[in-house]
Amino acid sequence: MVVLFWIVLSCVLIYVISWILNYISYSYLKNKIIIRQKWDLNVCCGETDGGGINVDIVAHAKVPNMVIADVYHLPFKAGVFKSVLSSHTAEHLEKPATFYRELKRVGQEVTILIPPLWDISAVVNLLEHRWIFLGFHTEYKFLPKYIKLPFSASLHKLIGQKIAA
Repeated sequence: MVVLFWIVLSCVLIYVISWILNYISYSYLKNKIIIRQKWDLNVCCGETDGGGINVDIVAHAKVPNMVIADVYHLPFKAGVFKSVLSSHTAEHLEKPATFYRELKRVGQEVTILIPPLWDISAVVNLLEHRWIFLGFHTEYKFLPKYIKLPFSASLHKLIGQKIAA
C-alpha cells in the first residue's frame, strides 16, 4: 500500500511539474514574445493576432486579416514582410526545413517559437508532434536542429495527428 501511494504521488508530481513547464513555455513565454512587437506576418497563427497578416490552414473567425494558405507555399512575394513569426508550428509539420525556407523567402527577419527541451509534456507529445527540437530556448532566428519523435509516424498513421488547427 505504501509503494502504491508513492507511485501515485510521483505520477501526480510529474504531471504537475510538466503542466507548469508547459504553461511557462507555451503560454507565458509565447505571449511575452508575441506582444513585444507588431508582426507583419504571423504564420500558423491559431487564434493569435500578430498585428499584421495572420495565416493558417483554416479560418479563425476572431482573428483579423486572416489568410488561408498552404504553409509550404505562401501566397506572397519574396521578401515582402519585414517581421515574420511562426509560433509552435514546426514540431507538427512533416517538413520543418521546407516550412522554414518558405518563411525566409517571404520574410526579411524570421522568428520561430518552438517547445524547448525542458518542456517535458511538449517533448513527449506523440499525439500532436512529429519532431523534438534540440534547444533549450523558445525563440529562435533560425531553425534549430531536430530529431524525429520516436513512434510519432506510426502513431499518426494509426490514429491520425491529433491537432486542432
